[in-house]
Order: sequence, then structure tokens, then C-alpha cells
Amino acid sequence: MRALLVTSVGVTCAAALTLPLATPAASAPAPHSASALPHSTSPASPGAGPPSAQAEPTTREAPAPGTTAPETTEPRTNTANASEPRVAATAAEPAGSTQSLPLAPLAVPSNRVAGAPAVQGVPQRDVRPFSLVGVVWDDAGAELHGTVQVRTRATGTTRWSDWQDVETHNAEHAADLGSAEREGRAVRGATAPLWVGDSDGVEVRVRPEAREAPGSLDSQDRAATPVPLPEGMRLELVDPGEDPGEASAPEPARGALAGWATTPAAFADTPSAAALPEVLTAEIAAASAVNAELAELGATVIPALTQAETLESVNLAPGAKPYIGPRPKIVTRKGWGADEKLREKNFGYTKTVKAAFVHHSATGNNYTCKQAPSVLRSIYRYHVKSNGWRDFGYNFAVDKCGTIYEGRAGGVTKAVLGAHTLGFNTNTMGIAVLGSYASTNPPAAAVTAVSKLTAWKLGLFGRNPKSKITLVSGGSNKYKAGVKVKMNVISGHRDGFATECPGARLYKKLGKARTSSAELQGR
Repeated sequence: MRALLVTSVGVTCAAALTLPLATPAASAPAPHSASALPHSTSPASPGAGPPSAQAEPTTREAPAPGTTAPETTEPRTNTANASEPRVAATAAEPAGSTQSLPLAPLAVPSNRVAGAPAVQGVPQRDVRPFSLVGVVWDDAGAELHGTVQVRTRATGTTRWSDWQDVETHNAEHAADLGSAEREGRAVRGATAPLWVGDSDGVEVRVRPEAREAPGSLDSQDRAATPVPLPEGMRLELVDPGEDPGEASAPEPARGALAGWATTPAAFADTPSAAALPEVLTAEIAAASAVNAELAELGATVIPALTQAETLESVNLAPGAKPYIGPRPKIVTRKGWGADEKLREKNFGYTKTVKAAFVHHSATGNNYTCKQAPSVLRSIYRYHVKSNGWRDFGYNFAVDKCGTIYEGRAGGVTKAVLGAHTLGFNTNTMGIAVLGSYASTNPPAAAVTAVSKLTAWKLGLFGRNPKSKITLVSGGSNKYKAGVKVKMNVISGHRDGFATECPGARLYKKLGKARTSSAELQGR
């Protein structure tokens, strides 16, 4: 089950493309403008912004009550004393921004028991428009033991939502311990992000858990031993910017990109991501060039192929009988409007893809399929600007209508190192189904899309979706580093980490996904 299986099917590089190889280049979505600023009813709160790998223009905090401020910008570097409200769009840079507000102790209620855990939060206030919220803190290794709740006001109205729970997350989605992405960056702890829709008012509260004193049965004693909250907690309000629209070039003809869907067998022996981006082999450089060719073609979608067309797009060894599912339609990063300036320029790769981990994004189900690109742009910005990761955490995403999206950059056919399953990112891929599925059944279209995606992508690496594989843990709260674990080739996040993800209802559907995926491969 090693990477040699890729070689056995004779998978080759994208020779079918007719454009000459180009140097890696990022493509910018169509420009769009920022909406007008609302008046603020409370003074702005200065404070530290989230870590950033790159400098980024930003506007100043909200103006004082009854005043307005121009959309001025100033350079922002990786500093602890900057905030990042909404940014005016330019032709070279898409809109989208993050407001970062420090949490502070909230007013003490008169009936609060002495010694009870203090509640932190942000009192009700006006802010610039945003659509996604989350809470971050300084130490990526610290866990938040408590409940996080938020309520928001729809933009331009006086209508406030009910209190909504934010999944505390607690480091289960992150780069592996000891990896360059984890150790070489200012990463932060974070809750899951929550999609709330277009809003311009917010209130948040974080209630710590009360730890029971050893040997005590008295509630007063339990309340006297609060679990400390992480240091440096901040509320992150993410504005995804407007959609890139339909101004992009039309979907390319099926034959034009057929060869692009292949995977070079030489990639099976590329260096681990720990050595990147300093060490780039000629094969990986070629993969970057393929991405650049797609940008030149203006592709927002990689078209679907039949199984026959998929098999024709790879060079098979004589007599070989590969099990590769039909290539599904995939919306590219350009298609959902990813700002390529946010992420690191280089890509990280592992040797192969042995398994797929299925997740739910825990962003809630209050989004429409038309809004899915905005949800993705918000998660992307949250992962990079708020969490401090190098790029979007998951390799792929699937919305409730079954549309498949390219996630982390580096090539949809490549073994791209993600930050989706702490301890098991190496030689795996992560698929996030947008939504929360602890108590809600995932749509059949989403489960079907997971089957189609895994049938194709795992097939390129010779994997049987119904089989098991042995993975080596990089260290998680479930398996110590170095432990060999036998898992399903299609596993849920909870199989590698003690978590509720991908939600009980979605997890129950994985057996069906495995069977369907194998059938699509012709097994």
C-alpha cells in the first residue's frame, strides 16, 4: 500500500496541455468594492490583531460615536498591535478583512456566587460588516474549557439573532506537532468559525467551566475552582468580501484540461513537507507550473470526466487494471474567489495519499449554496489570518448541494499536506462538508459528493475506499506520536482525534460513502 501503487498505474504528468510551462503565479479574482461604514455607538477597542505571515493593508478601528472616518489604509506586518477592519477593494486586491476585538471580563451579576468563574466577552456593539465569527487565543496548545456563545445583528436592521453556540474546537484541526507550519509560524488556538451571514452588530460571551474540587460534593466548592480561560482571547469578525462574479473566462472544454487531472508517478518519492519550501524538486516545480497554466486558461472549474475519459487521461501500463472513479467537477480556488496573496507562496507535499479524513466545518447550516464561496473565503481568511496557518486547512470542501471545491493550494491531484487532522495530516487528505452535523442529517448530495471525490482522488493513488490502512500518528489527544494505527481508508476526524467531528449524523453516513466510492471505482 505504499506510494509505489501510484507507479503501478503509470500515472503521468500533464502532457496534454498545449500552453508552455509558466512560472507559478497567483490569479486574482475580479475586483469588488467595500460597503459603507456604519456609525458606531461605542468607542473602538484598540488591541492586538491576529498573527499574519505577510504584510497586509488594513483600515483603522471604527470611529467614535456620531463621526465617520475615511477608508484609509496603512501597511500591517506581523505585529501584536494592529487591528484589521474592512478593507477597501482595489483592482489588484479583492476585498475582505478581519476585525479583531479583545475579550474582557463582563459585568458581574448581583447573584453571582463568590469565586465562580468569570465570564469574558464583548458587550453588544456596532462593527463594520462581517459574516463569520470565531474566538482565538495566544497559545495554540491551550484548550478552551467552557462555552462560547454569540449573537449578531443583521446588517441594516435592528434585528438581533438568538444566542448561538460556537464549537470550542480545541486544536483538533491544525498542522502536526513539530511540522514547519506548526513550529515556524505564530499559530494560535481557536474555536471553530461560525457563519452568521451579513451582520454589523455583535455580542459574545465565554463562560469557563467549573472544575469540581477533589473529594468535594458541594456546588459552592466546585464553583470556587474555575478552569482558567486561555490568555489573549480575541473575537475575530471576518468579512469575506464580495463574490468574484461571473466575469471570469468560461469553463474550458472537457478535453482541454483532461491531461491536467493526472498525477506524476515521480511525485511518490518527493521530499516530505518538513523540507519544503526550501527543497523543491523539478517535479514539484512542474506541478506549480501546471497551476499557472490553469490560471492562464482562466479556469474557475475543472470539468467532470466520464470514467472512460478519466482512464484515458492517464498512461496505463500494459495489462493494468486501475480502479479510478470518474473525475468529478471541481470548483477551483479561482472559482470561489480565493485571494492568493493571503497564503504562503510555496506548497507543501507528502509522499502519497493513503486515506481521506471527512470533517464537518462546524460553521452552522444557515448558508445557501450560493453563499458557499463566501463561506469558503471566510474560513480561508480565518485559517490564515486568525489561526496563523499557511493556507486553507482542508484539501477539499463540499457544500450542502454537493458541489466540490478545491481547498489548500498545490494541485487537486497532488499529495498536498493539509492542516485538517492533528497527528494525521501526513499522507492523507481532508474533506470538509460545510455545515454542522452533530444533530442534523447531512444532505444526500453532500454524501454522494464525498463518494465521488474519494473514488477519483484515492483511485489515483491506488487506494480501495472499503479497505483499511496503517497510519503513523504525529501526536494527538488520542494517539501518541509514533503509534501505528489501523484505520479505514475513508475515516472520520474522530477516528484520529478525540472530537465530535464530523458530527454523529455525518459519521454514520461514512459506511455508505465507502461502499459507493468503491463501486464508482469499479470494485
